[in-house]
Amino acid sequence: MKETNSENQLRSVFAGPLKRKSFLKYTALSGTVLVLGLESCKKSNHGGTSPGVIDVGSGDPGILNFAYALEQLEAAFYIKVNASFYSNITDAEKSVLTDIMNHEVAHRDFFKAALGSAAIPTLSFDFSSINFSDRMSVLGTAKALEDTGVSAYNGAGQYIQNAAYLTLAGKIVSVEARHASAIRDLLNPLSGDFAGDDVVDPATGLDFSRTPNAGSPSIVATANTFLATKISATQLP
Repeated sequence: MKETNSENQLRSVFAGPLKRKSFLKYTALSGTVLVLGLESCKKSNHGGTSPGVIDVGSGDPGILNFAYALEQLEAAFYIKVNASFYSNITDAEKSVLTDIMNHEVAHRDFFKAALGSAAIPTLSFDFSSINFSDRMSVLGTAKALEDTGVSAYNGAGQYIQNAAYLTLAGKIVSVEARHASAIRDLLNPLSGDFAGDDVVDPATGLDFSRTPNAGSPSIVATANTFLATKISATQLP
């Protein structure tokens, strides 16, 4: 597929810091959504294999929609956390959780604008298993979501064909890894858990990676634990 003017402009955005203002500024051009070349591609079929299930699609649009689904989930979770903080939260913890919320909302909004009409619908959520007034319940869930997000981006990167999309994924996963480390440090301060052997391979020093359907539970299964609108990734590796 021939690279579009939108993709060329996107590359110039990636040359600088990836901040919320950059996300929102460069996803619109003269009042028109700046789509990552996806509007000129064949749109993905988001019909799931089961009624009520949304499939993220295939190829680069499918990978970006999978990321968009995870960002929707993370943003919704942190918005709920910040709406009513758990008991006895410290100012430092509030600051961390507020910053993470702002990042996740920026990621979510960017993917929605960038995907345009190729985006999956807005999802609905089920957080009934989380006690938002309990510190360990909130931070334990945050740890699971952040670790899952990092491994998902790492696993998807090898399948992204478009260099601009790969750059985007690389910039976002670096932020997600910072989130994961921050949450782990809140749970176990001044320890090596910020980069524990369960997430970083001690032999290589590299983060573990997983494709959407690999492992037990898979990334899709973990996400669906908190989704009322279930997703599938049957067309992705």
